Amino acid sequence: MASIDIFKALANEHRLLIMHYLKDPTAYFVHETDVDMTEHGVCVGEIQRVLGLTQSTTSHYLTMMNKADLLIATRIGKWTYYRRNEATLNRLSKFIDEEI
Repeated sequence: MASIDIFKALANEHRLLIMHYLKDPTAYFVHETDVDMTEHGVCVGEIQRVLGLTQSTTSHYLTMMNKADLLIATRIGKWTYYRRNEATLNRLSKFIDEEI
């Protein structure tokens, strides 16, 4: 199950913070749209603002995490929203518990 890409994606303080913040998005992010953060996720701009990183770095991190299947990206209009992929996280947890 465990792809090396998952561990690479998690091997960074800011990417770990993204996973932490997206666990409870309403506690860390403020939307001014009617998009449900719990259902669809958080837009790149909000994640960038909270992390204090550049847009390009934030986008790079999110793309890396999406490719590792840690995040689910949803396009709504011109914005992309990211949320955690709980199925992957559950499989990773099981892998760690049973194999490592």
